[in-house]
Amino acid sequence: MTKRWLCVCIATVLFAFSFCFSSCRGEQKQYSVTSFDSFDTVTTVMGYAESEEEFARVSGEMLAMLAEYHRMFDIYHSYEGMENLCTVNERAGKEEVAVNGEIIELLLYGKEVYALTDGAVNIAMGNVLSLWHTCRAEAAENPEQAKLPDPEALAEARIHTQIEDLCMDEEKGTVSFSDPLLQLDVGAIAKGYAVEKIAKAMEEKGVSGYVLNAGGNVRVIGEKPSGSPWIVGIENQKEGEDYLARLSLTREALVTSGTHQRYYTVDGVRYHHIIDPDTGMPARGYSSASVVSSDSAMADALSTALFCMSSEEGMALVESLSDAEAIWLLEDGTKRMSSDFEKYCQP
Repeated sequence: MTKRWLCVCIATVLFAFSFCFSSCRGEQKQYSVTSFDSFDTVTTVMGYAESEEEFARVSGEMLAMLAEYHRMFDIYHSYEGMENLCTVNERAGKEEVAVNGEIIELLLYGKEVYALTDGAVNIAMGNVLSLWHTCRAEAAENPEQAKLPDPEALAEARIHTQIEDLCMDEEKGTVSFSDPLLQLDVGAIAKGYAVEKIAKAMEEKGVSGYVLNAGGNVRVIGEKPSGSPWIVGIENQKEGEDYLARLSLTREALVTSGTHQRYYTVDGVRYHHIIDPDTGMPARGYSSASVVSSDSAMADALSTALFCMSSEEGMALVESLSDAEAIWLLEDGTKRMSSDFEKYCQP
């Protein structure tokens, strides 16, 4: 399952950007590099530089930062010399765990997003998401034996998903769980948070004319040397059409949550990875939800939240925010856009 998903991502990334670059501009040339090392996905850095060595230096720094965030936010593996979210999940139900400020900041952001989305994004859903993750993994190994999570186990897991049980002491730099059975899963926010931190760091160093694409979480870092924007395509999950929309971006992020890559099938029914906190089951109604924002972390969180909200609730949320626009692809193939989404669209 993992290998298949990576191959799909590569094709999407390369094709979506194949028309986005002009030829050499003066002394600057276009370069790109692809990595498979972080967040279990394909990452592509594209940009203009005066030499291959300059591009290698900038892109190498970006990928190294992404790998470090991956290690910090990894809930499946621990790393020597680091207290990451895996060790937090293992120990925070028993004691306070001292972590670095980045983890504290991410978890505080998770609480903010929970409040903003009225619980549609809940980083305390680890127990529920773990059950679905296990079933997807088992189905990838043996599709004929694919099954849904046990209903009783799912019901029990949902009891231990209260965000209030996640406790942080910013002064001491510690994390603890007041519910010993609580487990975190930051998949809805971690990649977007990491991408935004990297983009900000690059911008502070004067880097421009780059795109960081971490598994479809796209952040544009400045316009092209010509002064023109980047053209970024939103893949259309409806057969027969390449793009849902093509957007002109200069410093924005674009993130899409969709059903067509991470899923498995039981009795002919697809079960994707975006789980509705209200039901503990995959959210229904949409094929994809895409968000444009100047903040990749916000775009990441909102794309998941909108997928788990009714059309009316999601639209109301986006329209209440000054820095977010969205487009939905419904299961029946129709599109919905927020009021100013079209300002980013190419004809």
